[in-house]
Amino acid sequence: MKDGENSVGSAKDNDVVLAKGPAHLGKVTLGEHERVAIALAPDADARIDGRAIMTGELFWQSGRPTLVSAGPVSFFVIDRSGKKALRVKDREAEGRTHFLGLDYFPIDSAWRIEAQWVEFDEPRHVPITNILGQTSPAVVRGKAVFERDGKKFELLPIDEGPGEPLFFVISDTTSGNETYGAARFVYADAPDNGKVILDFNRAENPPCAFTAFATCPLPPKENRLPFAVTAGEKNYRGGHE
Repeated sequence: MKDGENSVGSAKDNDVVLAKGPAHLGKVTLGEHERVAIALAPDADARIDGRAIMTGELFWQSGRPTLVSAGPVSFFVIDRSGKKALRVKDREAEGRTHFLGLDYFPIDSAWRIEAQWVEFDEPRHVPITNILGQTSPAVVRGKAVFERDGKKFELLPIDEGPGEPLFFVISDTTSGNETYGAARFVYADAPDNGKVILDFNRAENPPCAFTAFATCPLPPKENRLPFAVTAGEKNYRGGHE
């Protein structure tokens, strides 16, 4: 979205064109100090966080951003490298109504690995590039060190805030073949007595495996494993929209 007013709706004359919903839903304004506000059209029959109000501020920095909804379509504000956009969701999208299900490798206890947790003296800011080619720093407070086939490997988790699990963005030699090409996600509980459990059986596809409208992070170079992780979620056979 551009600074100032951005008209939103399904009509082609809008600045932000939705696939469905009211022809002219309203206007989203990007103001000073990164404030974002919305004014709904009187006949839009839309809601702001479920309330039938006409105006409101769209909070996007919290874990639960303000949600605007109209029929099957909803959206909220996201920030990508300092640029604001609307994340639009449609509960009647073909990719959802014709979802083909998920495929997994057989569960294998050998892929549930106890790693050593090495806390950094100071948090590091590691550049993370997303699938659009935008790069921004991510906070990394330590690394998980483990062995596979007699060799030592390290993975860096992105810190997503207090109380959140460790978030690893990984790729391996199955990426682009048996598994999704860009990355898979692995979540792990917080370190306990200097140990972290990496359960690759729980490796999952990012949203961009299912839709072309997601902006998923790509793995940093440290997390590109030079062997095949034959565990977790396989490539989605339905492709994406």
